[in-house]
Amino acid sequence: MANVILFNKPYGVHSQFRKDNDDMTTLADFFVDKTLRVAGRLDKDSEGLLILTDDGALNHAITTPPNKGNTKEQCKTYLVQVENVPTAEQLHQLSSGVPLKDGKTLPAVVRHLSEDELPIELWQRNPPIRERKSIPTSWLSMTIFEGKNRQVRRMVAHVGLPCLRLIRYQVGQWSLGDKAHQLGVGEHLRIQLSDDELIKLGVGKNNPTKSPKTRKFPPKSTKPNHPKNRHHQSNNKKRPKF
Repeated sequence: MANVILFNKPYGVHSQFRKDNDDMTTLADFFVDKTLRVAGRLDKDSEGLLILTDDGALNHAITTPPNKGNTKEQCKTYLVQVENVPTAEQLHQLSSGVPLKDGKTLPAVVRHLSEDELPIELWQRNPPIRERKSIPTSWLSMTIFEGKNRQVRRMVAHVGLPCLRLIRYQVGQWSLGDKAHQLGVGEHLRIQLSDDELIKLGVGKNNPTKSPKTRKFPPKSTKPNHPKNRHHQSNNKKRPKF
């Protein structure tokens, strides 16, 4: 069985295990398992769902889905706090795709949400976002089907809605849960996938789209004296509803 880790990454944490300096906060401050690798990074300034796995083929299936098109397996949903109140034209531009330096984005699913409509309870960010009393802020739900560098931030900036806060809520079939069963910030949940679940994701002996990278990741060389999982939540926590 392959292991999948759902981690609610806090703001300021780098999506890597290596520490470039002593002041740098990385995944090594939360995990001691040297076989884990990140399946789809999040910027240091972004928060929310980060997927880790110890299986190379599964990592490939998550980051490089076998089928092109707007499919559930490929989608990534973000909750985006922006300056200003979006107009119908701005929402239409984001939904239709916007031209960026590395090409026009694919059509996205975009909604303007009130705070009551957010699928999760927001946690306090440290540091808090910058706010200007003369400029209102709004929340968007954005589902994209590709992974350009800093794509969501660049998309909203292009249409005149500067990004203040970015939370990844969902990757494919996995999410942070709902308000009743939510993965807390800094917490993680370990899931073991059966052979049938792997085949549905494009990994398995009966699936022609299987990646050749079927071996487990080798242990990664890391510094000694890892923290003792002080931030971990028990792996027996109730699994969020997807």
